[in-house]
Amino acid sequence: MPFIASIRPCPPSSIRTAFACAALAAALAGRSPAGEPASHAVPIDIAIDRSVEIPPPQTHHVGREIAQTMHYTGAPWLVRESRQREEDCRLLLEALAVEPGQTVCDLGCGNGFYTVELARRVGPRGVVYAVDIQPEMLHLLAELAAREGLTNIRPVLGTAIDPRLPPGKIDLVLCVDVYHEFSHPEAMLGRIAASLSPEGRLVLAEFRGEDPAVPIKPLHKMTKRQIRAELEPAGFRVVREFDRLPWQHLVFLAAGATTRPNEGAGDAAAAPR
Repeated sequence: MPFIASIRPCPPSSIRTAFACAALAAALAGRSPAGEPASHAVPIDIAIDRSVEIPPPQTHHVGREIAQTMHYTGAPWLVRESRQREEDCRLLLEALAVEPGQTVCDLGCGNGFYTVELARRVGPRGVVYAVDIQPEMLHLLAELAAREGLTNIRPVLGTAIDPRLPPGKIDLVLCVDVYHEFSHPEAMLGRIAASLSPEGRLVLAEFRGEDPAVPIKPLHKMTKRQIRAELEPAGFRVVREFDRLPWQHLVFLAAGATTRPNEGAGDAAAAPR
């Protein structure tokens, strides 16, 4: 995840931020923010096959320097009070057009900022796989899901090369400001492709690398050209672009599929860059 500036451990500027800090400390201690034991949290799937060797992390991919994963102590930044204004998260969710009953994945879910909203949209007949490589983030998410009474979230501990998703089942994999941090992009994209349903889509939200006005470090930004340069050789093709977010690209990709008639028409044209 990108940083605009250095994050203080627990800034007091926001009730939501303060609660996130409390939740972080509580989750690591195995208790809820109110002090109760965390036994009622949503269970986390941690059944990683540790016999699988993970290669050393890449430093560059297709000419791009790979950013490091945001540490879990930066979790309060994900619920900062300015996020809606900066990123228009509600518009992003609307653009996804998630439907009740779908199976979706919030990949790189962090503390669950988007996970809980996706869970509400897919409803009780749907499922949201919440995948992260940091167990501390998943503990925060599990506590949040329990507090919200959401039983359709499946927290999954992934690895740097495998999100551990069921094959052929996922209707939408959402990566918000996450893909540029993949330390093994080719391996992850292969696993994501295998997880998608026949009409499934991978959706990348990445801060616009073409736009110097977006106040994010260049290491945490991507251009559309770079997205295509990395995703197309991996077997994906762009089927839709949504260009109405304040700071981010929102790119919809299919794995080994042709573009359906009218898919994506109009979104990019509505707000040319």
